[in-house]
Amino acid sequence: MRWIFLGPPGAGKGTQAARLAQRAGVPQIATGDMFRAAVREGTPLGLEAKRYMEAGQLVPDEVTLGLVRERLAQPDCRNGFLLDGFPRTVPQAEGLNEVLAGLGVRLDGVLYFDVPDAVVVERLSGRRVCPACGATYHVRFEPPQVEGRCDRCGAELVQRSDDREETVRQRLAVYRQQTEPLVRYYREAGLLHTLDAGQPIDAVEAEIARITGVGA
Repeated sequence: MRWIFLGPPGAGKGTQAARLAQRAGVPQIATGDMFRAAVREGTPLGLEAKRYMEAGQLVPDEVTLGLVRERLAQPDCRNGFLLDGFPRTVPQAEGLNEVLAGLGVRLDGVLYFDVPDAVVVERLSGRRVCPACGATYHVRFEPPQVEGRCDRCGAELVQRSDDREETVRQRLAVYRQQTEPLVRYYREAGLLHTLDAGQPIDAVEAEIARITGVGA
């Protein structure tokens, strides 16, 4: 099982990738987690990525792909993996093809989480987090028992700056600009499977199970 989960922020990729990874017994690999692990372990590529991250710069594709190559070569990826949110551009996808060829493996497919911008804005702009214990809520879908207060510790909930509506819309605009060509790329390669990510979580999970053949 070797799949890419592709879709905008707030589409539910992380949630569904975690569920499928657990059922299939393969690792879920998100680039942010991968960067942090490499930095923590002090690998040469991790230290190079850290230099860019501390400068507030994007990590170059060659460094990112080097980290991906190292991660996919680890023993827990022998039976497969789920790439969560990577690649994001066509050049990254082409680089990933070279990495996979070097490892002697091929992708099974790409799951594209298709969801209207309005749904993403509602999901993300309604999110609230506890700065004290890290608990997460949603003003509509998962509200706290006392409005504005954490159920666990009673701290005042906050809205992260990148969850504000205007920021979410900007993130979506950047995503559409960067990633729409990637959707076409994988569609033309015959690897793209589009699913309706605006459905309830369990319905999306069932559709993923049908596409991948790994039962929910």
